[in-house]
Amino acid sequence: MSDERRIEVQTPKGTFSVWTRRVGEHPTKKLLLLHGGPGATHEGFEIFEQYIPADAVELYYYDQLGSYRSDQPDEPELWTVARFVDEVEQVRSALNLDADNFYLLGQSWGGLLAMEYALAHQQQLKGLIISNMMSSAPDYGRYAENVLMPSMDPAVVNELKELEAAEDYSNPRYEELLMEHHYQYHVLRKPLDQWPAAVMRMIEHINHGIYVPMQGPSELGIRGTLADWDRSEDLGRITVPTLVIGAAHDTMDPAHMSWMAEQLPNGRSLICPDGSHLAQYDDPEHYFPGLLRFIDDVDNSRRAKS
Repeated sequence: MSDERRIEVQTPKGTFSVWTRRVGEHPTKKLLLLHGGPGATHEGFEIFEQYIPADAVELYYYDQLGSYRSDQPDEPELWTVARFVDEVEQVRSALNLDADNFYLLGQSWGGLLAMEYALAHQQQLKGLIISNMMSSAPDYGRYAENVLMPSMDPAVVNELKELEAAEDYSNPRYEELLMEHHYQYHVLRKPLDQWPAAVMRMIEHINHGIYVPMQGPSELGIRGTLADWDRSEDLGRITVPTLVIGAAHDTMDPAHMSWMAEQLPNGRSLICPDGSHLAQYDDPEHYFPGLLRFIDDVDNSRRAKS
């Protein structure tokens, strides 16, 4: 069973609508998916339907405000963490999700947003999944600078930095260098000509008017308005059952993501040994069994206590 629905969200700049789609049906396991970016799309999650049976978990795809299928207002004031958190809460309420059934999964930027949502509204959650996101943007930047960049050809790094210094992000050479020397090793570990159509559509549809100001021009660290974001000291406040998913070849530090799970009172870690930033695509054999096991364990634990 599948159906699409647009949800109206109230913002300081007026009322807009966001796109959602439900797949499957389950009374106690409803999973809302927060995509990356900011400004990317739900398309990065389309593989979930291949690995999650429709009767096992009720999935909700969702394009955040400003993203492809949702309204795209030209209002830079809306692109803040707090405003996005409020949007997620409005979507949750409209979908009638609550602590008896509501699992929230955020990947990359979506993982940051999921942490922020939990810190503000965890009483609404049954379970939380932080996928491929560290709890500190500065630590992410240091990992990119000290681990990822030194593994690249120095000439490539220098050329990237020259293009960035000139703010020449629209130069085709910039994207070419990133795709060839970084993304196919740490974003999705497949040759570029084998990247799934859904991922290529997500890249095509990304809203750079949100992505660049908030994230920065690339996945080599965060250099936009999120550059100083850090919730490492607040992880202990997230008491809802939480799974932290990372990957051995991620753009994010897998050791840091394992550490995050230790800081969470009800945390669990899943590091996908063959995966990268989009581990659902390059290591689904570990990603999905671990995800489903976590959801089942939380569900069974809640049932046993009731």
